[in-house]
Amino acid sequence: MGIISVYFSRRTSIWVYPTGLVNTIIYIYLSVKYHLLGEAAVNFYYTVMSVWGWWLWSRKNAAQQPALRVTYSSSKEWLQQWAFAAFCFLIIYAALSWARNAFAEGAIPWADGLASATAFTGMWLMARKKVESWWWWVATNFCSVPLYFVKGLVVTSVYYIILLVMAVGGLMTWQQKAKAQTV
Repeated sequence: MGIISVYFSRRTSIWVYPTGLVNTIIYIYLSVKYHLLGEAAVNFYYTVMSVWGWWLWSRKNAAQQPALRVTYSSSKEWLQQWAFAAFCFLIIYAALSWARNAFAEGAIPWADGLASATAFTGMWLMARKKVESWWWWVATNFCSVPLYFVKGLVVTSVYYIILLVMAVGGLMTWQQKAKAQTV
């Protein structure tokens, strides 16, 4: 379902959200089971953001066209993205460091925090149809491949390699869409 969801996202199809919701529920379970608490939090966040994104993407303007279009971020929005990602990383890293010491000794705070913070940022931007969301997805997938591999979840690691390739394709597709809308 995750691959199907990314496929729909690349095509800017609203079906990204219902298919993504199925995927997030599966990964909440897996992440908790394997002490990837940051990833579990990410998938819970995805669930909430999917509802918000679904609402944003389904809105229509007066001409009954989608109200939200694929666009590039402004310089100010780029700064907000980096600040948001840094804030998320610091909070997640601190929480996972505490969890590792308290009860989840298998946690990897810096790697899980980095994958999670980039994912939080990517999902926030995808809901707003920002091209830069795909850069954050590339970073998320790049970080997730070794994270899941180290945990022994080789199939999931391969899944993130597939998502990484799809994210690069999504970036190129959305760049073309954004350019076509400004011409």
